[in-house]
Amino acid sequence: MVLSPHERMRAAEEAVRQLKDALGGVGVVLPSLDVERVSAAGTYGLPLVDLGRCNIDTALRLAAVLHERAGL
Repeated sequence: MVLSPHERMRAAEEAVRQLKDALGGVGVVLPSLDVERVSAAGTYGLPLVDLGRCNIDTALRLAAVLHERAGL
């Protein structure tokens, strides 16, 4: 099944929304989290999700959440 450009973008935006909600639920905010616009312009596959940049505090909070979830 081939998705239209609009469907591809909607799928990527929904993935970003779900990831933002999930990260926010554990107190982590990635301020630059978004759809990677260059990949969205293509016609093959789905656009990429750009996790963006974050400060050291956010990186450490994300690592702590992941470690906790992994049981480390």
